[in-house]
Amino acid sequence: MTVPEFSLITVLPEQAVSEAPAIRTELRSSSMSIPEYPSSCDCLVSLPPASLSPVVIFAKNSDRPCLEVQEIVYYGAATHPPGSKVMCTYVEVEQTPKTLAVLLSRPAWLWGAEMGANEMGVCIGNEAVWTKEPVEECDALLGMDLVRLALERAPSAKVAVKVITDLLAQYGQGGSCKEEPQPFMYHNTFLLCDRFEAYVLETAGPYWAVERITEGARNISNQLSIGTMIWQEHPQLRSHALAQGWWNGTEEFNFRVVYSLKTQPVRMEAAKARYQAGRENITAQSMMQILRDKESGICMDSGGFRTTSSMVSVLPRCPHLPCIHLLTATPDPSRSVFKPFVFGPRVTQVPWVLSPTFGENDPLRQTPRFQTHVDRRHELYRHHQRALEASEGNEDTQRNLQDKQRKIEAENLKLVNNLLSGIETPDPSDLSDLFLHCVEQELALYK
Repeated sequence: MTVPEFSLITVLPEQAVSEAPAIRTELRSSSMSIPEYPSSCDCLVSLPPASLSPVVIFAKNSDRPCLEVQEIVYYGAATHPPGSKVMCTYVEVEQTPKTLAVLLSRPAWLWGAEMGANEMGVCIGNEAVWTKEPVEECDALLGMDLVRLALERAPSAKVAVKVITDLLAQYGQGGSCKEEPQPFMYHNTFLLCDRFEAYVLETAGPYWAVERITEGARNISNQLSIGTMIWQEHPQLRSHALAQGWWNGTEEFNFRVVYSLKTQPVRMEAAKARYQAGRENITAQSMMQILRDKESGICMDSGGFRTTSSMVSVLPRCPHLPCIHLLTATPDPSRSVFKPFVFGPRVTQVPWVLSPTFGENDPLRQTPRFQTHVDRRHELYRHHQRALEASEGNEDTQRNLQDKQRKIEAENLKLVNNLLSGIETPDPSDLSDLFLHCVEQELALYK
């Protein structure tokens, strides 16, 4: 088949799959076909009045290669000596004097994150995007690195926008985004929010545009979406488009129209329909249902890609109420459990959702990169997948497992609703082990 110019997907080679026999059984028969369109994440935000209550709701499905493991990592706030640097996935950058506590959902092989939150109530997710601006093969900051760097450094969504655009100007974006020998590269769009507002930041190489959202619902899905409502932009955004012949300089400047490829992926448009249909009275529960929707393609499992982790965050406008972040840490939200996390003074890393490390033997750190595969499955991932595999082909067993999963999740959501309504007002330190207890409860189900 002829792959369209916007389709940069590569297939997992059979040789690579055979080198990972422990996880080979997780491949489905449909996974080895070449997809017609790029894989798609979906990142969503709802602000009042679209939100049913006075909260901002952030959500993301991370759609990645189907064998990839996504871990949930916590890093506490820290101080760093002057002149220190931090090694990201491929490049080293100047470290900031202080970093905030962060919760990250990330592919276990890299430094950055697909999505996450910080202790100040900032949430960020990124998406792949292909535009008229060419993607170059070079080592630079991944979009996922930019997500983590912004979360570590920004006390608000507005500041996070500046962090990302400043880093983009200084270090650029680039590098392979898949743990495979054949490079897979893209530029990035970002959805950023806090308790009060949200921003969409979209890039095309070094160029970018930002839209500010103060009410209603908004989503991004692997294509440029900012039109004429530009809040900030790269200083040369328009002059570059003019020089390239993409814009005549007299028509109203529309970033989406000017910088987008002529042919847009059909699946990306179709995936938006489910969300567009429910843009009022949005709650954490309804946002989870959106992430679980397979018919629209928002919950993905095809073409060698699947939803490998999901996240929903509830950010109350009231500063006395805690921000609550719910994460699956396992693939396919329709067959997973959302578990709540609250930042607190005694929060520590939950070991059951942390992948093993391999030091200098990690394929990322070897030259050339990604010639071998390692088993990055964490404890929850292993038991979750085994439980699903054991239920395959038996509808009663599948239904029984899902009923038990939903019962655990209902208990989790009851606690979340009580916290957000003020019915329960525990000391923040009492919530530090909340995520740990929920993970252990889910593990007990699978074991």
